[in-house]
Amino acid sequence: MEPRTLDLAAYPRRAHFDYFRQMANPYVSVTAPCDITALRRLTQERGLPFFLTVLHCAINAANAVPELRQRIRGKGIVEYDRCLSSHTVALPDGTYCYCTLDCAQPLGMFLPAAQTEVARVKAAPSLDDGADPDELFFVSSLPWLTFTAISLPTPTPADSNPRITFGKFTQEGDRVLLPVNLTANHALVDGLHLAAFFDGMAQRAAHPEEYF
Repeated sequence: MEPRTLDLAAYPRRAHFDYFRQMANPYVSVTAPCDITALRRLTQERGLPFFLTVLHCAINAANAVPELRQRIRGKGIVEYDRCLSSHTVALPDGTYCYCTLDCAQPLGMFLPAAQTEVARVKAAPSLDDGADPDELFFVSSLPWLTFTAISLPTPTPADSNPRITFGKFTQEGDRVLLPVNLTANHALVDGLHLAAFFDGMAQRAAHPEEYF
């Protein structure tokens, strides 16, 4: 579905949009630990693929924040009803390819379809972002390292796709914590919206069975 164009005359962040989009580096980036104790337990008890389960949680949390579904197009802003994920898939030669997924289905339906798509792209790997790159959340993982901050490559001129990156989870007492980074264009996204994403992900990770 085509995104809708926002009316900038009625857009409450118009001054902020004009201010930040002129910057050489307009991105804002936050890394925070997400408590995935219940989600991790669910993957272990049901034998679910860990990364895809976390991906489903994060992308649905991101889609719940309208500002994360907005993109700069020309001198204006468009907003998608839902955005897809484009995540990195490791290949046997140490490189990776991209895999695009729609996380709208309940988790129990999403996982088998996602596993099939991952197998397909590994057999024919590509770095193509598809017909409409604007509709994507860019997702990466660094499962070998627990990080507290990360710097990501971004294009010039700046794009407006949010980037979500997962690190290596750690066990702290009875809790399992996953470092999660969200990087977004500050012309569209403020701290309030970043916090809404992390709050949404925490809620979904605490009650994963409700989304199955």
